[in-house]
Amino acid sequence: MSKWLVSTEWLAEHLSAPDVVVMDASWHLPTEKRDPKAEYLDEHIPGALFFDINELSDADSSLPHMLPAPEKFASRMRRMGVGDGNRVVVYDTQGLFSAARAWWMFRVFGHQDVAILDGGLKKWKAEGRALDFDEPRPRQERHFSARLQTTMVCDKDDMAKISSAGGRQIVDARSAPRFAGEEVEPRPGLRSGHIPGSRNLHYAALLNPDGTLKQADAVEAA
Repeated sequence: MSKWLVSTEWLAEHLSAPDVVVMDASWHLPTEKRDPKAEYLDEHIPGALFFDINELSDADSSLPHMLPAPEKFASRMRRMGVGDGNRVVVYDTQGLFSAARAWWMFRVFGHQDVAILDGGLKKWKAEGRALDFDEPRPRQERHFSARLQTTMVCDKDDMAKISSAGGRQIVDARSAPRFAGEEVEPRPGLRSGHIPGSRNLHYAALLNPDGTLKQADAVEAA
């Protein structure tokens, strides 16, 4: 298991390891009109749990997908049987999209032993690997120690200071038309455009056709 990514070969070899937990963290933009939970129930990697990005957020915020309190994150993980000592592997249906959000959330709450499945379900299926079509049996509850890593999060005031003062680079991973404000935001109520001083690097430019992350030299060229 590498620091950030694991291959489909690695996961296939370690899928039955008692300390490995696999989680489907698929999410789709509202304009796609897809239901990630329903798709998970239709097919998923054997034993995978569903990481609900919509539910694992701050329900009291008017903004989408704001971080939940550490207590909420810990409670949800504990109920699913995910906790201290587990090696967590997250994936999504597109290859590498929303899984990165789940990976970051685990790290924000202090769980460092987490990696993304390189190529996700897309590559797993293309290789003809096993799938499950039912929810896995409930896991025994496990203690999860959630400790917010404040250095991994910037709030609105932080971003405003960085935007005006410079010194740190802001990267916008959305598509070029959304960055330029030429395309309506897919989530209702959000303004178009970008943060002043930010630069655009669409996440898809970092991926190979099979959904895996490009090699370092190709990423630098992007």
